[in-house]
Amino acid sequence: MNESQLLNLIERGEDQTIEFKSSMKLRQDIGATISAFANATGGVILIGVSDEGRIIGANIGRRTIEDLANWVKENTDPRVYPDVKVRKANGKDVIEISVKESDDKPVFFNDRAYQRVGKTNQRLSAGKIRELAKQEHVRLHWDERICERATLEDIDEEKLKWFLGRARLERRLDVDSGISVQEALERLELTRNSRVTNAAILLFGKRPQRFFLQAETRCGRFKGTEPIEFIDMKVFDGNIIDQREDAIEFVKEHIRLHAKIIGTERVEKWEYPIEAIREAITNAICHRDFEMSANVQVRIFDDRVVIWGCGDLPKPLKLADLRRRHKSVLRNFLIGRCFFLIKFIEQWGTGTNRIITACQEHGLPEPLFEEFSGGLVVTLRKYHLTEDTLRILNQRQKKIVEYLREHGRINRKACMDLLDTSKDTAYRELSDLLKRGVVSRTGKGKNINYTLA
Repeated sequence: MNESQLLNLIERGEDQTIEFKSSMKLRQDIGATISAFANATGGVILIGVSDEGRIIGANIGRRTIEDLANWVKENTDPRVYPDVKVRKANGKDVIEISVKESDDKPVFFNDRAYQRVGKTNQRLSAGKIRELAKQEHVRLHWDERICERATLEDIDEEKLKWFLGRARLERRLDVDSGISVQEALERLELTRNSRVTNAAILLFGKRPQRFFLQAETRCGRFKGTEPIEFIDMKVFDGNIIDQREDAIEFVKEHIRLHAKIIGTERVEKWEYPIEAIREAITNAICHRDFEMSANVQVRIFDDRVVIWGCGDLPKPLKLADLRRRHKSVLRNFLIGRCFFLIKFIEQWGTGTNRIITACQEHGLPEPLFEEFSGGLVVTLRKYHLTEDTLRILNQRQKKIVEYLREHGRINRKACMDLLDTSKDTAYRELSDLLKRGVVSRTGKGKNINYTLA
């Protein structure tokens, strides 16, 4: 805005989107106006102009503008990031505060919310606050909101092109390889009002942590079975697509790869099923609550791998649902859809079921799904079968254990065939293993199965 435009604006006088304030001393009124503009269609506050439109000028010190911007951020909820500039009008300094309509309403100032009615700011009633909150939060996920201060310059064009190529290959996404960055983001619905969204920055940002410090994945290999002494630790930043790959590779570096000869072929097998590790890490990053200050964490111990997410299960999901067929519920709709396009997820609600199946087929116990400190925690475990326990088992029981390590589960009929023995003998051996805590039993009647405990 040049001086001529500013003078014309002042001549127009106060209205639905223009407010005059004579000095910085009127902070409470300024804050109320910011809330009102953010809850409406936006507006401009001019400090150093009287109510009648007379240019008084504002006293501006070395840190006035910076302190004002910080004061606005600290006293608004959700935070407002105004554009604050110093303009010249008739040789005097005027502070211009431009406030955009918020993507997350209602916006409070000092625990009160306001709306703009003509030239005045009116405090919102409790009913109106509930109505605004319901409308906005039903309509927008966090990742769909505009990333304040971010522009197209913050997008990594090469990463975006890689993504489009992968999406064409995996899901036959119909998009021209020569498309511009803006057109590509619009095609993926990663912009709002021609501005980049939080999802766009997390997926393709050059430096996403410039905007979201919490958007990191923290990986650690601990000595023993307690999170006390590190053997190795890395924190992965950058975009969340690369974070996923980095975290998976970190796990591979710190779990064993076994090899054995079957026939004439060398067969390699990871200590844990990589597909389960990959699924758990992908889910933690894709479905995390990015408004939490915590990081996604991958913790590797001697006896288990633990993946900590950020945020409770999205409603209406419950922990018990993760062990059966359930709907796909996305906390981050845009991120989830982009992960789907490159086959990181399937969006059928089968991810946790695949983790369970992979562990069982690998000869491991079912993983644990728990909620701690506001986060979903997935634990992939080894068996607690010690050498001392193995020594006291008879040969038939050792044979059952070896079968379970290879196949994951066994029923009574399969046990009879394995041991070439009677029904009663098979039942007796399985019952003894159950009493010793070597195996656990699931199912009823003809559907009873035994797995390593």
